Amino acid sequence: MENPISTETDVAELELEAVIGFNGHVPSGLRCHPDQEHLIYPLGCTVLIQAINTNEQNFLHGHTNNVSCLSISKKGDYLASGQVTFMGFKADIILWDYYKRKLIARLTLHKGKIEALAFSPNDLYLVSLGGPDDGSVVVWSIAKRDAICGSPAAGLNVGNATTVVFSRCQDEMFVTAGNGTIRVWELDLRNRKIWPTECQTGQTKRIVMSTAMADDDSFFYLGTTTGDILKMNPRTKLLTDNGPVKDKYSLGVSAIKCLKMGGLLVGSGVGLLVFCKSPSYKPIKKIQLQGGITSITLRGEGHQFFVGTEESHIYRVNFTDFKETLIATCHFEAVQDIVFPFGTAELFATCAKKDIRVWHTMSSRELLRITVPNMTCHGIDFMRDGKSIISAWNDGKIRAFAPETGRLMYVINSAHRIGVTAIATTSDCKRVISGGGEGEVRVWQIGCQTQKLEEALKEHKSSVSCIRVKKNNEEFVTASTDGTCIIWDLVRLRRNQMILANTLFQCVCYHPEEFQIITSGTDRKIAYWEVFDGTVIRELEGSLSGSINGMDITEEGVHFVTGGHDHLVKVWDYNEGEVTHVGVGHSGNIMRIRISPGNQYIISVSADGAILRWKYPFTS
Repeated sequence: MENPISTETDVAELELEAVIGFNGHVPSGLRCHPDQEHLIYPLGCTVLIQAINTNEQNFLHGHTNNVSCLSISKKGDYLASGQVTFMGFKADIILWDYYKRKLIARLTLHKGKIEALAFSPNDLYLVSLGGPDDGSVVVWSIAKRDAICGSPAAGLNVGNATTVVFSRCQDEMFVTAGNGTIRVWELDLRNRKIWPTECQTGQTKRIVMSTAMADDDSFFYLGTTTGDILKMNPRTKLLTDNGPVKDKYSLGVSAIKCLKMGGLLVGSGVGLLVFCKSPSYKPIKKIQLQGGITSITLRGEGHQFFVGTEESHIYRVNFTDFKETLIATCHFEAVQDIVFPFGTAELFATCAKKDIRVWHTMSSRELLRITVPNMTCHGIDFMRDGKSIISAWNDGKIRAFAPETGRLMYVINSAHRIGVTAIATTSDCKRVISGGGEGEVRVWQIGCQTQKLEEALKEHKSSVSCIRVKKNNEEFVTASTDGTCIIWDLVRLRRNQMILANTLFQCVCYHPEEFQIITSGTDRKIAYWEVFDGTVIRELEGSLSGSINGMDITEEGVHFVTGGHDHLVKVWDYNEGEVTHVGVGHSGNIMRIRISPGNQYIISVSADGAILRWKYPFTS
């Protein structure tokens, strides 16, 4: 990957300490390494290697767009990952050296998307399947890092092939399956050709979602969208049996694994995990998990295994007692906001779509989840005394929760007409200031049992994106997408100053000495303004591409950080107006960013659901 910051001189790299995130939508994206000590999974353009027992993480950077599939060789020396790209463009497969954590080769032939990947049992070949715009299957030599041969994956009158599984015993046979197509392929190395044989399923027409091969190659199993399982014989290419006949698995069999001791692990689109056997395929053991199951991966022989779901949960399950333990979780929607409680960096809160989560900073553990179904949370703030989390919701309500228990403390109904889009609190814990989609700014008096509207300030013409309050609670500033920032008098409750620019303002910060503010937004400029008369002091080019959505400034005001659509975290020297450090790691648009109290960490959150913790580069 070209260094995206090569234009700037002397810019150090920001150290990435930890990532909270897992893309649970990638089929079979969660893999347990043969060393039984590491889980490997995709997050945006990154492949994460996470130690199971310690929380140590390694990151494989190299893809230019989201990772769409992942495979590990049988011995565990190699990883392969494929990505999506824009229509008509070439999509890369990257071959990685697992132990060195390094890129070995880029394999480029397919267009649009890599659908699936599989290694041959002796690590000789890698087979890849192109996406719907590509439709070809290619066999690569791992030693030569080059394509041996390719072929259209499916016949003319059927749909696309979407899954591939290699033989467990021989390097010359693999199976592809998809919409109405099941093929067994033989590799003819001398003539550099692959020969397909169509499997016969009689009257049974199915769309295949998942595949698994028995250890001795005697059979392979196919999970279908209709919720049943087909058992095929790879030698005769005939259907052996299929089931269950009656209670099919709801929303399809989205993941399937063969166990050495016989029987199958099956995951369904409604999150049901089942152990069953041919020919009845009725559940012998079952548990219900959260989110549709997209990955089942065995640790060793399968006495223990891991399950990944669409709601980005990773579970560990012991086969004998068949009970699940949630070992990792993260947001599976765009994260809208991040905030630290006053004076502590030990924990922080984030919000995304329907939930607010409180995290332990060092261990990345989720301490609390507060869910409001079918709603979207736009912003959060901790009350200074730490007794409540105040949140802004798209149904026009402000909700306050207890940070230890998640208990709902109070609701301010109809706080704004077009949803509450921004929120802030005063340091005396007596007021909440909210901004709405219609542009109104409202000041609320918060008593022991009461929440009273003190004033509605109607100056903005469009939604309020950010609110910051001055330390002494006598003034606050609001940024709006109507191209204005307004500085308000919080004592007399009226406008002091208005700042105008040709941009949609996304973020604003007070300099700690509070006679200047800095703003940014869609015009990619970082502007410094005089609070007293609203004049612009200086403008910096904040980013080369896309909006800047989040900024935060240190307590001393020496440095500030920004993040936005260019996926880069930038640390700036306030007085010099220069970038000192850049953090490369996000693969979605950065939505918000915060420096922890005490300047230990920078935490940034993005549209792909990821939360990244960076080491703050200066000692305070």
